Amino acid sequence: MTAIRVSGLRKLFGNAPAVDGVTFEVESGSILTLLGPSGCGKTTTLRMIAGLERPDEGEVYVGDRLLTSVKEGVYLTPDKRRMGMVFQSYAIWPHMNVFENIAFPLRAKRMPPAEIRDKVMTMLQSLGLEGLHNRPAPLLSGGQQQRVALGRALICDPEVLLLDEPFSNLDARRRDEMRFELKEVQAQVGVTTIFITHDQNEAMVLSDRVLVMNAGRIVQEGTPQAIYQRPSTKFVMEFLGQVDQVDARVAIAPDGSPRALVHGVNGLEVPLDGSHPWRQGDEVVLMLRSAAVQVRAPNGGDQWRGRVLSRIYLGERTEYIVSVGNARIRAFGPTTDLHDEGNVVQLEFPAEAIRAWPATRPA
Repeated sequence: MTAIRVSGLRKLFGNAPAVDGVTFEVESGSILTLLGPSGCGKTTTLRMIAGLERPDEGEVYVGDRLLTSVKEGVYLTPDKRRMGMVFQSYAIWPHMNVFENIAFPLRAKRMPPAEIRDKVMTMLQSLGLEGLHNRPAPLLSGGQQQRVALGRALICDPEVLLLDEPFSNLDARRRDEMRFELKEVQAQVGVTTIFITHDQNEAMVLSDRVLVMNAGRIVQEGTPQAIYQRPSTKFVMEFLGQVDQVDARVAIAPDGSPRALVHGVNGLEVPLDGSHPWRQGDEVVLMLRSAAVQVRAPNGGDQWRGRVLSRIYLGERTEYIVSVGNARIRAFGPTTDLHDEGNVVQLEFPAEAIRAWPATRPA
């Protein structure tokens, strides 16, 4: 069942479109993530859904309720949209304690005090904040403040939860913990959620579906696994994790199958997707996902050989920079089988870790 439908949203700042024809649907009870770099339009899209920005074109529905329609002149204010929102800065009240921060939306609705107390104490327990109800908000840790902001957004049982980069102010360890905590809370509550982030790890962990945005448009939509394994553009592949680029040239075999011959390495070739209209001699860029590349001692069974340029100890594994022809490739290996700088090594990776794109020709 579709809980949220966004159709043709467009927002201009000056003459430049910040959001340009964005259309998508969110299934009830699911988490959809808008993923993209700063300035891609994801936060502006969220603010138009929340009613904090008026679009220049487009419509927003929650279920059968029309919240925004430029064509029909419909615009519901944020307080009438039945949405909860957590901002990047948390926006909790520093002069209130934990209880009062979470209770604030209920008091605004003039709910009876006894009912307010029951709902807030239940929410505190579900968020792991029991015992902190009298704590002044400024004395909380960043992670605790984030949970207070989440509790305040959920306390009125919203139809939709909107999250605008809520973990960006946390340290790396706490950020990892909060990703899983948020997913557990969302699963318990079952609220339909739209999550905004520029962090591909957050998108992979939290999302049922991901929309990758660039320059105000959606460039790919799908499950985290599908987008990661089958990126539709160079931009998507580069944005979803560290990649290294290897220059090559197309060669068509006698049987008509296309191959990419890697520059600077005799005999090193990569099969190309036959559905693309490759031409003999075309320049091509091979993009290789670094996380999938493993360093091994040469065994004669593969052509991907290179020389170790540098080695870095990372605790659980070792990172290498290996030269292969004209390219520098990042690869990994165990800490128990080290390869010194200058050694010849072999790189191994699954076939799906490498993709080919036509090289961009200079204008």
